[in-house]
Amino acid sequence: MTTFRLKINELEQLKQEIRRCTLCEPELPLGANPVIRGNKSAKILVAGQAPGIKVHKTSIPFNDASGVRLRQWLGIDEAVFYDEDRVAIVPMGFCYPGTGKSGDLPPRAECAKTWHQQLLALLPDIELILVIGRYAQQYHLKDRQKKNLTETVGAWQEYAPAIIPLPHPSPRNNIWLRRNPWFEQQVLPYLRNRVSTLLASV
Repeated sequence: MTTFRLKINELEQLKQEIRRCTLCEPELPLGANPVIRGNKSAKILVAGQAPGIKVHKTSIPFNDASGVRLRQWLGIDEAVFYDEDRVAIVPMGFCYPGTGKSGDLPPRAECAKTWHQQLLALLPDIELILVIGRYAQQYHLKDRQKKNLTETVGAWQEYAPAIIPLPHPSPRNNIWLRRNPWFEQQVLPYLRNRVSTLLASV
């Protein structure tokens, strides 16, 4: 019991330290506001890209159209999705990186280099990692990823049941979803069943 409490305290201390991080602040157009979630008992890890501007303003991850679609993909509601005892949310970049010519800029690399290894080590009960988008796939799959996102997502059975690669649920990906109907036909039924099974055990 003592060891369990120590690990919980260690995780909480680390999350507080991350939320105070200003390492990249000079490069961030709206300043630093690291957004992460998750408790030690979480079974599912949502590994996304970086917060959008709405998330930056509210400090609530995936509280936008992308989040609505993601929760539909997972077959869960907001109450479950934001239950930190069940779901951890650790994007590749913790702060809003700003906007480029074709949407938001890539997540800042400093987050993964500085925080990810020690943070993930304090989430020992994770049984499913949802790697959303190319940057998360590069980090979590490393040399196991394919030559592009479509091929990586298409090879999802190679990574399941521990990891499931996903496209970003942004409305910007509507064309990709129309061109790849196999994703909704094959991946989503498995994903929802896997999520349901894991959450039932928490």
